[in-house]
Amino acid sequence: MEILSFKLGQEEYGLNILKVQEIRGYESVTRIANAPDYIMGVVNLRGIIVPIVDMRVRFNIGTPSYDDFTVVIILNIAGRVIGMVVDSVSDVVTLASEQIKPAPEMGTALNTDYLIGLGTIDDRMLILVDIDRLMSGAEIGLLQKLAA
Repeated sequence: MEILSFKLGQEEYGLNILKVQEIRGYESVTRIANAPDYIMGVVNLRGIIVPIVDMRVRFNIGTPSYDDFTVVIILNIAGRVIGMVVDSVSDVVTLASEQIKPAPEMGTALNTDYLIGLGTIDDRMLILVDIDRLMSGAEIGLLQKLAA
């Protein structure tokens, strides 16, 4: 499994590279009234209106800053294009199935439905995100309305 690793705060996350359309620097967005705080707004990407979600706000990780290192990962999920703001992109790694451990059970304290598991590479640990599941359901419906 090829994984694009990225940072949110001090933690490293990973998602399936096949979901990634491109990686761009952060640019200002057009804000949408009454959108949830984690939806920054929309941008026009070569004629396509793309909703931009700040994952740092979505996961409540510190206070987000927007600078030259802030990155937007453009994803293609279920035929929809969505931008995801992260602190930085690290690299692309290949994980064998034995390097992926199941996500720990956290009970009702934390929703882990969107986690594939934890990937281990030497002393690194990646939190592997099922981006389809994370960006699906009611949120995608909202994002689709914003992009329309």
